[in-house]
Amino acid sequence: MIFLTALPLFWIMISGNGDAGVLGPWPLSGPGWFLWVPGPPGQWQGMGACRGSQAGHAPPPQWPCSPTASRGGHWGAWMPSSISAFEGTCVSIPCRFDFPDELRPAVVHGVWYFNSPYPKNYPPVVFKSRTQVVHESFQGRSRLLGDLGLRNCTLLLSNLSPELGGKYYFRGDLGGYNQYTFSEHSVLDILNTPNIVLPPEVVAGTEVEVSCMVPDNCPELRPELSWLGHEGLGEPAVLGRLREDEGTWVQVSLLHFVPTREANGHRLGCQASFPNTTLQFEGYASLDVKYPPVIVEMNSSVEAIEGSHVSLLCGADSNPPPLLTWMRDGAVLREAVAESLFLELDEVTPAEDGVYACLAENAYGQDNRTVGLSVMYAPWKPTVNGTMVAVEGEMVSISCSTQSNPDPILSIFKEKQILATVIYESELQLELPAVTPEDDGEYWCVAENQYGQRATAFNLSVEFAPVILLESHCAAARDTVQCLCVVKSNPEPSVAFELPSRNVTVNETEREFVYSERSGLVLTSILTLRGQAQAPPRVICTSHNLYGTKSLELPFQGAHRLMWAKIGPVGAVVAFAILIAIVCYITQTRRKKNVTESPSFSAGDNPPVLFSSDFRISGAPEKY
Repeated sequence: MIFLTALPLFWIMISGNGDAGVLGPWPLSGPGWFLWVPGPPGQWQGMGACRGSQAGHAPPPQWPCSPTASRGGHWGAWMPSSISAFEGTCVSIPCRFDFPDELRPAVVHGVWYFNSPYPKNYPPVVFKSRTQVVHESFQGRSRLLGDLGLRNCTLLLSNLSPELGGKYYFRGDLGGYNQYTFSEHSVLDILNTPNIVLPPEVVAGTEVEVSCMVPDNCPELRPELSWLGHEGLGEPAVLGRLREDEGTWVQVSLLHFVPTREANGHRLGCQASFPNTTLQFEGYASLDVKYPPVIVEMNSSVEAIEGSHVSLLCGADSNPPPLLTWMRDGAVLREAVAESLFLELDEVTPAEDGVYACLAENAYGQDNRTVGLSVMYAPWKPTVNGTMVAVEGEMVSISCSTQSNPDPILSIFKEKQILATVIYESELQLELPAVTPEDDGEYWCVAENQYGQRATAFNLSVEFAPVILLESHCAAARDTVQCLCVVKSNPEPSVAFELPSRNVTVNETEREFVYSERSGLVLTSILTLRGQAQAPPRVICTSHNLYGTKSLELPFQGAHRLMWAKIGPVGAVVAFAILIAIVCYITQTRRKKNVTESPSFSAGDNPPVLFSSDFRISGAPEKY
C-alpha cells in the first residue's frame, strides 16, 4: 500500500487495487484511530484502536469511526456539517447513524428531510425508504446509496440546482415508536465558481503559491482543473484529490510563481470542467501584489521668474499607496498618503532657489528623487569694497560684487568710459597699479542681466602734492593788476602771493585782496592790486599741503606788460607811492581784525573784485 501525506488535516491511503482507505483523526470520546480498508467483496474491515469497531460493516471510505457506534450505544448520526457541489452535478452526502443494539429491528427504514428535522412541520421529503414518495423538487433527483440495515444513510442528490441548497436532516425509522430525527445535519452549498485561494500577502519578488480548490463529492462526475490567464506567471501543478477533515473531498491545483509589480491587479482564473458534459465553471481572483514605491512622475529642472507661481509635482507607483513627502534642506514642506502630491510655491523669491527632494515610502521600501528650482531675478544693488582714498603712486584695488540669476554683466565706469567689465560673473576687480590725480573722481559699478539693471556710485580720492597749473599768470588793466594762481591738489592747499620787491606776502585769508574758489581738485585764487601806475611788481604764488609745497613766479601776459615802459620814471614813482600806501593799509588791517577762510563759494556769491574778461574759472565736470 501507498500512503500520501498531502495536508496536515487529512490523509489518504491508496490500496494496491485502487480502492481508498481512510485514516483519521476525527473527534473521539476516547483515544484511538480507525482505518477502513477493503475486505472480502462488498465488505470493509476496520483496523485500529477505535472502540466498538466491527468487521463486516461496510461504510464508504469517508465515514468516521465513532466509539458510540457500539453495542449498547445511543441514538446518534454522523455526517459532514457542510458539503458543496457544482450546479448541474451531483453530491454524495456521507451519513452513518446508530441506535441501541437492544432494539434489534427486523427492518430499518429512514427519511431525509429538507431544512427542518420535525415531521409535524411537514418539511419537504427528500427520500423515504417506505413509500418512495418525495417532494416534487426532489423527484428523480434523490437516491439512497447506503444500506440502512448496515446503518449507512448516505444520500445521493443529482442534477443539482440552486434551490436544493440548504440543510438536510436524517430520521431513523425502526418501526413503531422507535423513530428518531437526528439533530445532526449537513448544509449543502451549490456552487457555480471554483475557489481560488491566495496567500494572505503577495509581495513582489517573493515566490507565492496560489491554489484552485473545487468540491469533488459527486461519484458520477469528476472535475478537471485548468488555469486561465497564468501566462507569464508560472506553470501549474495539479496536486490531486484531497480529503477534508469532515470526510468531504476536493480537487486542488497549485500555481507557483514570483510576482512582479506589473502583475498587480492581474486577473487570474481557474476553470473546472467535467468530461463528457458541457459543464464548465470559472472563477477569477485579482492579484494584490505589494511592492515598494517607485517615483514615476516629477518635474525636470524648473526655472521661474522672481514673484511668479511655481508648482512642483511628485507621483509614485506603489502598493499600498505611499507616503509622499516634499523636503528642502531636511525640512518637511508637505506630506500626504497619495499617489501624487503637488508643492505650491507662491511669489517665489531668490531665497527659495535650491534643490527640492521628494521621498516616497511604504511598508515595503522607499524611493526618492530631487528637482532643482532656479529663481531668475535682476541683479541686487552692487556692493563696492576696497581702497577709496589713496596717495598718488600707490596701487588701488576695488571690488564690485552683486547677486543675480543668471549671473550679470558687471562694468565699472568713470565719466562714461568703461574701465573694466566681466560677463556672467558676480564679482569684478578694478586694479590701478599707480594712481594719478586723473584717477580721482566718481565711479559707477553697473550690473545688468535680462531681468533688470542696478548701479552703485563710489568715489576714489587720490591725494597728492600741489601742482600750479600753466594758466596761472598776472595781467594789468589801467591802474589795476590781477594775478591768477590755479592750483590742483588733494587735500585742498593753502595759497599765498608773495611780492619780493615789496617784502609783502598776501594769503587767501586777506579777503579784501584775495578771492579763492575751489572746483573739484582745482583751487583758483585771484590777487587784485589797484593803483599800480608804475611798473608791476614780481608776484610769486606758493601752494602747500601735507604732501609738499610748490611755488611759481606768475608771468605777466600780453601788451599789458608794455604799458609800464610807456609810463616812464614818473609813473614808476607814483606807483611805488601807491604800493607803500597799500602795504601800510594791509598792516593796519591785520592788527584790527581776523579774517576767516571761506572754502568755497556758491553760485550766488559775488567776489569783491570783478574778473577781467580775459579770465574764466571752469565749472565742475559732468557726472555720470
